[in-house]
Order: sequence, then structure tokens, then C-alpha cells
Amino acid sequence: MVPMITLRRPSQSNVSKREQSSQTVPAMYVFGDSLVDVGNNNHLPLSILKADFPHNGVDYPAEKLGLSTAPPYLAQPNNVFLNGVNFASGGAGVVNTTNESIIKQTIPLPRQVGYFSAVRQTLLKQLGSTAVQEHLSKSLFPVVIGSNDLINYFDTGSDLPDKNSPQQYVTLMVSTLKELLKGIYGLGGRKFLFIGVAPIGCAPYQRHQSTTNECNKEANSWSAKYNEELRQMLPELKSELKEFQYTYFDTYSVFVDFIENPATYGFNEIKAACCGLGRLRAKLPCTPLAVYCSNRSDHLFWDIYHPTETAVRLFIDKLFSGSGDYVSPMTVQQLIAT
Repeated sequence: MVPMITLRRPSQSNVSKREQSSQTVPAMYVFGDSLVDVGNNNHLPLSILKADFPHNGVDYPAEKLGLSTAPPYLAQPNNVFLNGVNFASGGAGVVNTTNESIIKQTIPLPRQVGYFSAVRQTLLKQLGSTAVQEHLSKSLFPVVIGSNDLINYFDTGSDLPDKNSPQQYVTLMVSTLKELLKGIYGLGGRKFLFIGVAPIGCAPYQRHQSTTNECNKEANSWSAKYNEELRQMLPELKSELKEFQYTYFDTYSVFVDFIENPATYGFNEIKAACCGLGRLRAKLPCTPLAVYCSNRSDHLFWDIYHPTETAVRLFIDKLFSGSGDYVSPMTVQQLIAT
């Protein structure tokens, strides 16, 4: 499957009932790519970046907050969406041109923000400005994006390196994201959850480019650099926007830990995809014609780029564990309680 990360509050025996009751949000407004796309691309007639075909969906997403999964915006664009909505799109990037060729294959982040603006207008008509401001200020805004921009840059045959150096491109990504976050803040968003980019060079598709099945070190290096610049930008943004609050999850370090200590997490296969064709099942992506492994739970990767459901659950557990090793500058629980 292409795992969708949805969030439900974890039950914690060491948390009081009063604390548990405070650790919830009225709604989630989700921005991002295929890691959190719950069906928007299914409504793009010309898109090939969909997940609504076998063998995707073999397992069900992990959940961790007291809310049902936010519905895809394009399924009901005129809905009020009081419980939140998901704008995420498989293949989407921070930069407007990522996977936006002649046909509209995806919904880039700038357009996702535009959709949120439309949702806010609908909420205003239903609730009025005071109630909308209160509602959005307490809601959670997960942002899971950036991988596709970097994947496209390091893809074989990409013309992006001819236009920008890796440093220029990463800087463009971060500056573009900063302006878009200002836009969401201006529309009422206050509590943001950022999921950092994983070491994309270790995905099966990237390993397949190497005759030795090794990670693409350059792609990993610039993934880490993007995360570094993102983490530097966020406190700067907080200093500019007084009510801006955020939690950053260090996906990169967690993923490296999975790769370096697979047995600790129950993984027997960290290089090959579970679903696909060819060497490492990475020559061709997961399609109805592909084969998939008999034991999905011992694979780190489901397809050429996406982690398995087992890996997603481990990510979410670490996100909600409250550990300062991977979550900063505050836990998700603290973010919700602010």
C-alpha cells in the first residue's frame, strides 16, 4: 500500500484523565504528498500518481488522535469541513512545478493552500469570523512535503540541476515553504506539525540506480541539508509570527536507525521493496501486474519509495512517545495543549 499517516491520540497509562481530555484538537487540516494523500489524486482524471488500485491498500493506515481521518478535499469541495480536511496529493511538492508537467498529475502545495483559503471562506459563512478564528487556532496543521522536490532533482535525466545548484534548490524550497506557511498562518493556522524528509537516497528506486544496491549518498546529503535549513527557518518564522507554534519530527534520523538496526524493529529486508518488479522490486513500481512479498511486516519499504504499514506505525509511535530525541521543540501533546 501507499501508507497514509493519520493521527489519533495515544492512550497513555501515565497520563491523567484531565491531561488526556486536553490532548485533543477540533480538526486537522492536512497538507502534503502521497504519505498523507487519502484520495485527492483519485479526483484528478489525468493523474497517474494514484493509489486506488491493487495491491495498494492491503493494510490500513495507523491512527493516533481522537479524530476520524480527514476526508480528501476534492471529494466534497463545498463541504463545511468542521472536523478538518485533507489537501494532500501524491507526487506534490513545495515548488509549484514538481510533477506538474503538461497534464495536471498532482496538487502542489501552493494550490493546496489556495484550497484551504476556500475552505476558510465556507467556514466563515457558516460560523462567523470569531468562531472560525477560535476553531482554527485550536486545530492541528500537519505538513508532510518536500520529498518529491528532492526526488525530482536527483532523478535520472532531470533538467533541474541545469537550472539550480543543489544548494540553490534547497534554499528555494525552504523560502517557498516559509511564504506558504505565512499564508496558512494568515488564514488562521496556529499549530503546525512538520514531518522531516527521510533519507530518500536509501529508497529502493534510488538503490536500484546503483549496481551495488547502495544508497545514493548525494541525495541523502541534500535531504539532510533541506531538513537542516527547514529547522533553522521555523524558529525564525516563530519570531516573526507571535502565535506560530510547531513540532518538528526528525524522520531522517528515525529512518537511519531503522536501516542501521533493522533487527531491533523486526525488519529483515531494508533494501528491496515489498511490491514491484525487477531487482529489489524497484525497476517498476507497485501496480496490479507487480508481485508482492509474503510477509509485509518484515520489510521497511512497501514500494519504490513508500514505507510499509509496519514502518509507518513505528514512526507514529516515536512521534507520540514524547521523546526529545526525535521531536522538537515540543512534543505533539504539548503542541496540542498550547
